[in-house]
Amino acid sequence: MVPGTELHFHTRNPTNMLEQNLTPEILAAALQGLEAQRAQVESHIAEVKRMLGGRAQPATAPAEAPKPKRKMSAAGRRRMAEAAKKRWAEHRRKAEAAAKAKEPAAAAKAPRPRRKMSAAGRKRIADATRKRWAQYRRKKAEAAKAKGRAAVRKTAPRRAAKPALATGSPAE
Repeated sequence: MVPGTELHFHTRNPTNMLEQNLTPEILAAALQGLEAQRAQVESHIAEVKRMLGGRAQPATAPAEAPKPKRKMSAAGRRRMAEAAKKRWAEHRRKAEAAAKAKEPAAAAKAPRPRRKMSAAGRKRIADATRKRWAQYRRKKAEAAKAKGRAAVRKTAPRRAAKPALATGSPAE
């Protein structure tokens, strides 16, 4: 490289451009050059996309700033809430009317009255239950009595000494 022809980073730094005398003509020319570069880059991008098999998209104009979201006033929100409450009140009113219309049909089909047991029937059931419990207790007592007698009669048999196994070893 020839001395004095090196490009220095600080000469390309956009913040240093402000230090120079920038006239409107220079700025207009810079803008025009940058737009030409952007068009060239977009055409290159379209060409690469076409080579990849996608459809080439025409260069688009710079995107406009998005429209700000519309904000609803407190009065508008209040009107909407009142309208919703009114709709739900109407819905509930119709549901209640439908339920009341079904009530006479349900009243016509009244449940059968509960049957009452006679005193004699209750006495028979109570006597049968007492009889079953008495039989259960009697069997339980008989089993305990038989178990007690068996324990008295039986004596533990004496165990005989275990016969030695013939392993053939002289140590035994």
